[in-house]
Amino acid sequence: MFFSTNPYTGKRILEFEYHSTQQVKDALTSLVHAHEGWKKRSTVQRVGDIEAVKTSLLKHKDKAAKLISTEMGKPISESYAEIDKCVNLCEYYAKVSVDFLADKTINSAKNSWVIYEPLGIILGIMPWNFPFWQVFRFAVPTILAGNMVVVKHALNIPECAQLIEEIFTEAIPEFKPYKNLFLTNKNTENLIANDHIKGVSLTGSTNAGRAVAAAAGKEIKPVILELGGSNALVVFKDADIEKTVDICVKSRFLNNGQSCIAGKRLLIAEDIRTPFMKLLIEKIKTLKSGDPLDVTSQISVLAKREFVMDLDQQLTQSISMGALLLLGGKSNEYHFEPTVVSNVTPEMPLFKQETFGPVLAVTTFKTVEQAIELANSTDYGLGVSLFSQDITYMKSLVSKFQDGAVFINALVKSFPALPFGGSKTSGVGRELSEEGLKAFVNVKTVVIG
Repeated sequence: MFFSTNPYTGKRILEFEYHSTQQVKDALTSLVHAHEGWKKRSTVQRVGDIEAVKTSLLKHKDKAAKLISTEMGKPISESYAEIDKCVNLCEYYAKVSVDFLADKTINSAKNSWVIYEPLGIILGIMPWNFPFWQVFRFAVPTILAGNMVVVKHALNIPECAQLIEEIFTEAIPEFKPYKNLFLTNKNTENLIANDHIKGVSLTGSTNAGRAVAAAAGKEIKPVILELGGSNALVVFKDADIEKTVDICVKSRFLNNGQSCIAGKRLLIAEDIRTPFMKLLIEKIKTLKSGDPLDVTSQISVLAKREFVMDLDQQLTQSISMGALLLLGGKSNEYHFEPTVVSNVTPEMPLFKQETFGPVLAVTTFKTVEQAIELANSTDYGLGVSLFSQDITYMKSLVSKFQDGAVFINALVKSFPALPFGGSKTSGVGRELSEEGLKAFVNVKTVVIG
């Protein structure tokens, strides 16, 4: 048994039971039987089903947004934006899936072509910080490709998990291609080994990624891993200070700083450090902290107490090593103040570890070469933001950064039409776009001699 907690009030919400071994078996059996009919549906028919999912999601939009804010503390305005992003995802794939999944003729000496066939049942292991978006960006393209999905969602947002299943079931009642399961880590590992599971997609920590990759690798099953990040915000001396400050504040403090693609390390040219930091701190001080259900709140609580304790430890240790606290630093229960720390060096926890909360680590640089070296001095490689008015020069630097994405004068974010994923310990494979749609298909070559 486990329970959900409202992180703003600290009070328990509801208790839940883990799914039993028999319930898991029954769910898989049901999906296997339903898949026989589902995979025979044309892509056009499945597009109609996903459009029905969008309609169902919009019907439950208010309930979904409030559940997100109640269960994990996201400010309600951001929760609504998360649902809107899921709607846009459905619309995007409804437009492109028929073309992306069409058979493709290959120009060769033979009569040959390629077809894309679904693998079967795909397991999604999903996180709590974007309870709907992370699931939708996995489930929608995977289902459209002709697969069924079973999702092991984070246990601190169980009502969100149940509502997502309800939305898919309401939209596609004949096939029910989506099943939610509440599982322990051990039972999740057993599920990966189950013969009915044909692939795994995980969004989570790097340690979780290693465990899932090992379990899936043992069974020779494909995986997509979207893991941690320690994105750098690299501000060059010719950057538009006012616009860059606005982007950096949003990048670090969106979702209370609980995002893998948040800008966590601010690397700033020494020449503009003083005016930039003055404006940055002024801007952060205006952020309104409060109840996540209050539409005016911009900052609220972290999802779990242990996240506050981890962040406090990283901050305390870095300060003991010479970092300078410029703003914030106080924490209590689920609350952590928006915090800015300067003089951060590469050996400090705030630089070399992933910080999952509203703490911004600031490091200065003198040369472009030093900025690149600092940005790459991490085990992670999810994304980096470059700020400069010389776009041509920034484009020439793109290949020097060891990340899955480089954004110029913008914060790193995911778009339905663009591939998303990282390098190094930030993950393997790509979600979204055409790559995400084909992540779990058998690319079959056909040749007539």
